[in-house]
Amino acid sequence: MPISGEHDLSAARVDATTQALNDLRDILEAEEPLSVVLQRVAVSAVLVIPQASGVTITVRVGDGPPQTLAWTDRRYLDVDAGQYAADRGPCLDAARSYQPVRADLTQHRERWPEFAEAAELAGVRAYLAAPLVLDKSGTASEWVGSINTYSEVATAFAPFDEALMVLFTTEATQAIGNAHRWQQSRDEARNLRVALDSRATIDQAKGVLMAIHRCTAEDAFTRLVEQSQHRNIKVRQVATELLDYISHAD
Repeated sequence: MPISGEHDLSAARVDATTQALNDLRDILEAEEPLSVVLQRVAVSAVLVIPQASGVTITVRVGDGPPQTLAWTDRRYLDVDAGQYAADRGPCLDAARSYQPVRADLTQHRERWPEFAEAAELAGVRAYLAAPLVLDKSGTASEWVGSINTYSEVATAFAPFDEALMVLFTTEATQAIGNAHRWQQSRDEARNLRVALDSRATIDQAKGVLMAIHRCTAEDAFTRLVEQSQHRNIKVRQVATELLDYISHAD
């Protein structure tokens, strides 16, 4: 009879993981901001392990500080923050080693005392951190992190759960990577539009100065730059103010 119960429980977990993976495939097809995708991944991750109390997602870009960019329960933000402040803990260990970290709270107390204290205050009894790696090039653009699952049940996580979470994280990496690239493309397009608008504004202001002072385009631009430096504002703002002044003078 116990064997049948264990089989039913494993089957239920596989079903939950399958549903979570289906949710990820929906995310893959959507064009959404990175922050939205990370939150959807966190919510889907809770489905993988029935006894999970909450999930957070840690991200670290290059040499920058680690940050929690998505969560399903605010109680665990302090647990993550304690690890970041001490520069040690399971989520950082998973991100640095590219290996999952699974344990109950009675383990690693001496290794991660800050984490253990914060986790206990939040009611955490077990944890599972699975590495999240988009780019481990070792450059300033390196993008690594972890999906951190917390539980109030000490026996919540078994090797089977770890395997399911690693499978989930592999799929999640694709969804997050797609969102990251989509957002980069959108940001680049927006920056290009701003640059083109700035160029057009500056060119118009140069034309006005050329007409007023009967000078060359180079001299007109020099006048704009000198005003920019003197007033410690951008050239585009100087050009905009000049055009506004001319417009109202008319």
